[in-house]
Amino acid sequence: MPASAHQQRILTAGLAVALVSLALWQGGVFVLAVLVCVCALGQWEFTAMFRPEPEHKPLRLTGVALGAAMLLAARLGGPQAALWTLAVSFWALALRFLFRYGRNQQNSDFSDELILMGGALYLPLMLQFCVGLSTVEIVLVLLSTAVSDTAAYYSGTFFGKAKIWPQVSPKKSWAGSIGGFAGCVAAVTTYGLYLGEAPVVAWLALGALLNIGSQMGDFFESALKRRLAVKDSGTLLPGHGGLLDRIDSLLLALPCYALFKQAVPLFP
Repeated sequence: MPASAHQQRILTAGLAVALVSLALWQGGVFVLAVLVCVCALGQWEFTAMFRPEPEHKPLRLTGVALGAAMLLAARLGGPQAALWTLAVSFWALALRFLFRYGRNQQNSDFSDELILMGGALYLPLMLQFCVGLSTVEIVLVLLSTAVSDTAAYYSGTFFGKAKIWPQVSPKKSWAGSIGGFAGCVAAVTTYGLYLGEAPVVAWLALGALLNIGSQMGDFFESALKRRLAVKDSGTLLPGHGGLLDRIDSLLLALPCYALFKQAVPLFP
């Protein structure tokens, strides 16, 4: 990567960290506002990858609205309210298809509705796990994905030769994967032993799980982009591509953390 692009990448990451840190410091509605903004931009990019034409902007806005509704429902009524919102969204989209099909059988299919439901499952359903987490927990999950990505990037840059899954992501190497795994486990274990109450084996296991989730989330988005012949999900973040390119790891790490904490008490 050229020096200017690398500097741009670091500057963009620094600004993102500052914004998220400010929201976490203020807490409450500020965290929700960041979540809604991240979800909205991610939903827009996700839908645009499938439907890039200008005439599909209303479809993208519908995805943005569905995501915002799910996160607000989770904030006001918890996970059950988010699931009810998802169920209502499905039937609203199903009825949209039904009436379109009733008017024109030849030119109506369910693909637009499936794209919107896929986006709702991929982004707001995963991001709503943040609503029930404390600031310490949110920082832990963000730290795990950031260290996974950073350690993998530099390990792969300096030592990567053998590719791990070239059909899905041609640039990712075994060295990068192992480096990201080791960095994530070390960071999560150090953080957990300092602030948590679980034994060291629990933090080691959590670090491993979060890294595997992060890598699979990254691979999934890479496969999706290759299938759609898209280089980046967008151009929002200079040096990084789209927002979805930066949070793909987080979208699987969050439910992994939420599931793990149900089995093992981690923080006081």
